Amino acid sequence: MAFRTEMGLYYSYFKTIVEASSFYSGVWMIMNDNLTEYPLVINTLKRFNLYPEVVLASWYRMYTGTMNFIGIQTQKCWTVNRGEGLSPVESCEGLGDPASFYVAMIFLLNGLMVSVFFLYGTYLSGNRFGGLLTVACYFFNHGESTRVMWTPPLRESFSYPFLVVQMLLLTYILRTQNVNRRSLIALSVSNVFFMLPWQFAQFVLLTQVASVFGIYILGFIDSAKLQKILYAHMVSLAVCFVFMFGNSMLMTSYYAAFLIVSWSILELGPKYLKVYTKNIPSWALEGLSCLFGTITLKFLMSLIFGISDDAHISNLLKAKLTGYRDFDTSMYTCAVEFDFMEKETPVRYMKTFLLPVVLIVFSVIVVKAFQHVMLKKKSSERQNDCFDHGEIVYHALQLIFFTILAVLIMRLKLFLTPHMCIMASLICSKQLFAWVFYKIQPGTLVLAILAMMAFEGIANLQKEWSIVGEFSNLPQEELLLWIKANTKPDAVFAGAMPTMASVKLSAQRPIVNHPHYEDAGLRPGCSMPEIWDIEDLANAGKIPLCNLMCKDSRPYFRTVFNNNIFKVLEVTRE
Repeated sequence: MAFRTEMGLYYSYFKTIVEASSFYSGVWMIMNDNLTEYPLVINTLKRFNLYPEVVLASWYRMYTGTMNFIGIQTQKCWTVNRGEGLSPVESCEGLGDPASFYVAMIFLLNGLMVSVFFLYGTYLSGNRFGGLLTVACYFFNHGESTRVMWTPPLRESFSYPFLVVQMLLLTYILRTQNVNRRSLIALSVSNVFFMLPWQFAQFVLLTQVASVFGIYILGFIDSAKLQKILYAHMVSLAVCFVFMFGNSMLMTSYYAAFLIVSWSILELGPKYLKVYTKNIPSWALEGLSCLFGTITLKFLMSLIFGISDDAHISNLLKAKLTGYRDFDTSMYTCAVEFDFMEKETPVRYMKTFLLPVVLIVFSVIVVKAFQHVMLKKKSSERQNDCFDHGEIVYHALQLIFFTILAVLIMRLKLFLTPHMCIMASLICSKQLFAWVFYKIQPGTLVLAILAMMAFEGIANLQKEWSIVGEFSNLPQEELLLWIKANTKPDAVFAGAMPTMASVKLSAQRPIVNHPHYEDAGLRPGCSMPEIWDIEDLANAGKIPLCNLMCKDSRPYFRTVFNNNIFKVLEVTRE
């Protein structure tokens, strides 16, 4: 089984632990790694959020150890004759094969997530047909919902399922009048499981707490409940900070700044902001204070601690909204997944009838929320008996944030599409559509919707099921076999970042660069040499060095390997 680009990089650490003499020695090796960023020794557990690989490696070692002790065979292997002059290869299947075990656990986690979707849709809508509709929408729009079937080792494959659990818990907390401690602890734990595997998770949680703060300033929840939710987020952030070995990127994030500012507004707002509410609506004052306070605090924390690792995220959004362009943003936007959402995506949502259903639900929520806000204006004080639909309004605000993220960065459809499926369940909500259910039963309505969705939805599933094949890259295979046979174990390689991940995984040689961009010091290149024109203005427009060396690498380098794709240059020692 082969992995591409950074996927191979992540899997290599799982492989390191399972092949080590002991589990603890394997963990020590990835925490003191001198192969990934040679000559540096780095803690890859901290740098790459590798807790999923550590956990899966421990499970694999326990599983194979137990099966071997009992005497049960865990894998079957055979030799494949590839013909055409190619050497035969061994192929294995079964949970005893490390790659098969690794991928199987990822698929199992994402399969369990679908069960949570059913529970989520059922609880949110108050009807089992809502859960059925959520699951059906997810499968009918599966290609727009996830990339796990094509790229299982990506961080989102481990992280996102826990966000679904976390949002279900948050829905319960928002709906429940008296919040108990156990539900808040469960929320914190799910936050930790969501954040630990993926550095981007903090930005998603930022949109969540902003949405919850939004329903607070609109009067759908009271300050006491919001404070409890903020405390749960703060605790989980502190726990992740410890588990990530004091990762400063967490504590200087917009997420951390928002938590501090919103908490301060709750504590100090009634005393200091009250004097301004005569001329400015309280919701506007609180909202603007939170926005500008978060931006200011984030800037100050990054300035004080000298942290710029997450600056590329802010610059990427800036580049999307304005004409801003620098080296980092150009490097990101050269990848399709970081481009704007495809124009075909809304069309595909229309064909499966997901978008029309969600627009109907969203419109009804907006109308009911507007009615509540108008009623609230008649009272000078914040109502204690808050609107019963606070959790529904939260989901509407969250949908807006997810839509903005997906439009700006196509990869983030993984948040939008599943959330649309969850929102679709509300078509069964008696709170929103009681007037419809006087004339038609929820089950009948859902069956009618599924009938309209099924035509295009089943076609989408059949299209995915028809994709059968295997990965083959003979030029790269030749390169890796040559490296293993003709270079010393301490030979160091630099090159295209996706290729370097394969060199580390398969040849186990030290590399100096890799396809992971979440560190400010590790963003020196991209597949497009023209991007260097932004960084090196003095040589802009000239032929790139790599192109020159491909023609004639002398006298500083000599060619030691060459095929129709790859060329290996060795530094001359003269």
